[in-house]
Amino acid sequence: MIRAKALDQRSLGDAVDCIHEMVWLGTASKIGAPMRVTETDLPGVLIIAPTVHGDPRGFFVETWHRDRYAEHGIDLAFVQDNHSKSGKGILRGLHAQVGAHAQGKLIRVISGAIYDVAVDIRTGSPTFGRHAGIELTSDNHHQLWVPPGFAHGFCVLSDAAEVEYKCTAPYDPASELSIKWDDPSIGIPWPITDPILSEKDQGAMLLADSHERLPAFDG
Repeated sequence: MIRAKALDQRSLGDAVDCIHEMVWLGTASKIGAPMRVTETDLPGVLIIAPTVHGDPRGFFVETWHRDRYAEHGIDLAFVQDNHSKSGKGILRGLHAQVGAHAQGKLIRVISGAIYDVAVDIRTGSPTFGRHAGIELTSDNHHQLWVPPGFAHGFCVLSDAAEVEYKCTAPYDPASELSIKWDDPSIGIPWPITDPILSEKDQGAMLLADSHERLPAFDG
């Protein structure tokens, strides 16, 4: 009894926080599938809106769950996580890995806002050369799933943005393909006109000039 009465305020606060965390986790598990998944105009490219559980202290959100994501076709194993920070006006892309190191990516923003894009680069695909774009922000918590066989790129809309993405294959420079961000055959309506590009992206190729390296559509 004496030991019980000696529980100080900090310990009590930690215990309450632990209980709240268990409540959040319990709520998420009871929901069954705490996210909304939307198909884009490109079959296989998905917008994921996880359920955000909040209270006056902040929020809890489940950003990946193997079984739940697999129910929506995201059933590849993730082997590498990346984290980038970019300033306003920076554009990264369009990038893809091809061949044995083809990469799928699950992208989300943890700070700021970006315009995120996927492009179908599979020769023979009914949607070859078409794109899908969405604004991802740290406030909306949305994610974009870009399967293997698609190029990916984004531009920063906020003063700065931090982006995290899970990858289904490790980075392999020899397998990387860069396609011009403003390729007229793709026609992405980027919300910026004079982006800041890396040297690599400045020298990227047109989609039409990359055919010998592009993946094939397998139906």
